[in-house]
Amino acid sequence: MKTMSSESSQPPAHEHQPLPVLPHSGKVEQLKEQAASEPARVSHPTPLDFGHAMHTTVGDLSPAQRALEATIVEVMRTVYDPEIPVNIYELGLIYEIAINPENQVKVKMTLTSPACPVAGSLPGEVERKIESIPEVKDAEIELVWEPTWDKSRMSESALLDLGLV
Repeated sequence: MKTMSSESSQPPAHEHQPLPVLPHSGKVEQLKEQAASEPARVSHPTPLDFGHAMHTTVGDLSPAQRALEATIVEVMRTVYDPEIPVNIYELGLIYEIAINPENQVKVKMTLTSPACPVAGSLPGEVERKIESIPEVKDAEIELVWEPTWDKSRMSESALLDLGLV
């Protein structure tokens, strides 16, 4: 059953709140090294142009479901990876969003690494945030490892934020 939680202590979703990188995680340095050794890849926008080709949409959605999908994306942009000061959507961790006619949402997502310290908690946080959207009946998050995440899945904004371009 869906419960609504008070999020009044959090800043509005439109405010960018930089998060510190966990000390000594090495993830940002690893990405910078990888960027220096590889040619830049160009990402292509989705049909709805969320800024980059980060997720696929399952099935044909009604206009109301398209609007709900956009709201879901905005909510996911409020969830941050603790090792990299970029939200999970811009990092490219969201692979697929499916919304059925009853507004039950299924999201396929990954993590930057199977050894990610939030592997047990991040999917639950995403699920709770999506379920906090009034139009959503319930949400299910499926954690997948294929395709493997790499920096080519990051949006141009995320690459710029991390100084990788």
